[in-house]
Amino acid sequence: MELDSLREAFDRVIEKRASSSAKAWEVIDQIVNEVEQAITKIQMMNTDSMGSADHSSILAELKAKLNELAPLNQLEGCQKELNVALSKYLKLLEKSFSPDISKAYRNVDFEASTINSIIANHFYRQGLFDLGDLFVSECGESDGAHLKLQFQEMYSILEAMQVRNLQPALSWAAKNHHQLLQNGSTLELNLHQLQFVEILTKGGSRDEALKYARTHLVPFACTFKAEIQKLMACLLWADKLDQSPYAEFMSSTHWEKLAEELTHQFCSLLGQSSESPLGVAISAGFQGLPTLLKLTTVMAAKKQEWQAMKQLPVPIDIGPEFHYHSVFVCPVLRDQASDENPPMLMPCGHVLSKQSIMKLSKSSSRPFKCPYCPSEAVASQCKQLHF
Repeated sequence: MELDSLREAFDRVIEKRASSSAKAWEVIDQIVNEVEQAITKIQMMNTDSMGSADHSSILAELKAKLNELAPLNQLEGCQKELNVALSKYLKLLEKSFSPDISKAYRNVDFEASTINSIIANHFYRQGLFDLGDLFVSECGESDGAHLKLQFQEMYSILEAMQVRNLQPALSWAAKNHHQLLQNGSTLELNLHQLQFVEILTKGGSRDEALKYARTHLVPFACTFKAEIQKLMACLLWADKLDQSPYAEFMSSTHWEKLAEELTHQFCSLLGQSSESPLGVAISAGFQGLPTLLKLTTVMAAKKQEWQAMKQLPVPIDIGPEFHYHSVFVCPVLRDQASDENPPMLMPCGHVLSKQSIMKLSKSSSRPFKCPYCPSEAVASQCKQLHF
């Protein structure tokens, strides 16, 4: 795959750069060592009231040693290897990617304010608040200010978690208790579990940990009985939890996973995706770009214009991480669901668009076979789904 060869070439450049840098520091250390030795000898001669002729001999000796080291010759070899690797990488880039990528996109009308809002949103959700403010100031958009304050709160919580301070996260989870329950999230419980373990292992007493559990973990006991029982068993190993059957509670991965879950839930309650839409779109476009450029070349040779097509003649594999199902697409007609063509649930459990069902049935009373199983149904038996 082209991306794999590019990655390998890039890794070679990094490797050669690291070796060149290491060699440069080695040569510099050798030079500094020789100079320091010469300075030490001169200082000793000055103490012994030796003549300037001896100074000259020391400097001549230093010059001879530096010539023997030949620092430039040592550096030239490593630098040459780095330049060769870099040259090959640049050639591979030119070969793999067309400099004119404008052929690979359609001309779509869009509002500049919408694009500006998306870019500002990206900066804020990445924690680049100064950059976001500068961009908003230059483009004259002010809609992102509200999101900025909310993402600042999120990053302040995450920064506190990095120093093992869970209080801001616990306060936020308590404030959004009902919304988290509606989302089916166990974030609040996981935060209290982690705080319980912190109290137990960071100088707190068993009584203090037990008091915390009675206050904050009891509301979850009915639903998460097994998890609470394991935490209570930790009380027996308070002084050596790292040697107990429950040592996994002390793993740093809990903090990392909890930070990811908090980010996901925070964005969800804001009505935002946990990943930047701009970042996802650019990454997906980067993976699909080579296929589109090849398609452009092929279609141009056939004197056809792919941008006029409603559907691409070739699939574009952008990886499973970019597969989303936010809208229903009929598996028969390949049409996206709409208010006029909603998804319909058949008695067998399969879902088709309304237009597909009408074409298959040809009338509301005529039975038709499901395209995916032997079951038969009539249009009147199909129920409209909300999307």
